[in-house]
Amino acid sequence: MAQAATFLAAARRVIGVEAEALGALQASLGDSFAEAVQLILDAPGKVIVSGMGKSGHVGRKIAATFASTGTPAHFVHPAEASHGDLGMLAKGDVVLVLSNSGETPELADIIAYTRRFGIPLIGVASRENSTLMRQSDVAIVLPAAPEACGTGIVPTTSTTMTLALGDALAVALMEHRRFTPEHFRQFHPGGKLGARLAKVGDLMHAGAALPLVDQDTPMSEALLVISQKGFGVVGVTDADHHLIGIVTDGDLRRHMDGLLAKTAAEVMTRNPRTIGPEALAETAVALMNDKNITSLFVVDPAGSRAAVGILHIHDCLRAGVV
Repeated sequence: MAQAATFLAAARRVIGVEAEALGALQASLGDSFAEAVQLILDAPGKVIVSGMGKSGHVGRKIAATFASTGTPAHFVHPAEASHGDLGMLAKGDVVLVLSNSGETPELADIIAYTRRFGIPLIGVASRENSTLMRQSDVAIVLPAAPEACGTGIVPTTSTTMTLALGDALAVALMEHRRFTPEHFRQFHPGGKLGARLAKVGDLMHAGAALPLVDQDTPMSEALLVISQKGFGVVGVTDADHHLIGIVTDGDLRRHMDGLLAKTAAEVMTRNPRTIGPEALAETAVALMNDKNITSLFVVDPAGSRAAVGILHIHDCLRAGVV
């Protein structure tokens, strides 16, 4: 359809213009970016992000990205700042102000407040000699680039560059702080992301729920434990309570002849697959799928091989780990 071709052409033009602008932004980054990162790292307080209109919407996202990656931050609306929210700014904070023109009138009070009380100010704008850039301790100038709308009036390219710059700041800070997946999970406990980062220790069964028997236990008793605990397996321990084997359905079938006259040690599979409580549940699922098993015993990470838990594939599925 001719109409569809028109739509696609517009979309490709917009993306092309913005992609070119991002390339220019990448090439333009220099000392001011590094100074901004260092200013945030040196600040004992939080990062206050502010901006008006579309810059404000981008600012909210940047503040959220900072906060979720180890840099305490929140967004303050410049109009609300003029009506009491300036009290959210304090000594030790850093203020990041976004404005394409650098002359947004609603930002005047928040800029003046930072100057009055000596709060470091990072400005991001496209006009080097604008009020915001002149007042900032660190000024990051966006490269000249046309807005993708074609009229030059709709914030498109400029907001894309600002958003990308915010991501660059967040990741640079995150890498310097050695922010790990575990740290990330602490801020994202819900949803699919939280499930992917869940640890084995968060999902395993422990204590009285563990299906364990001593190596000298008669299989008649071991079968009762398998039935009572409901995991379809039983772990076998030695005199020091170390996990030395596991009895599965396959083991029962292989030793069906005279099974009840045997001990758990005579029937078990030695050196079963295990996992530590600090491992990601996603790793446990991959191991169970690879070995075509449904349960994993969790052993003491200190190396004693004492069983501290058991994880069933159903536990992972219920938690959304697939």
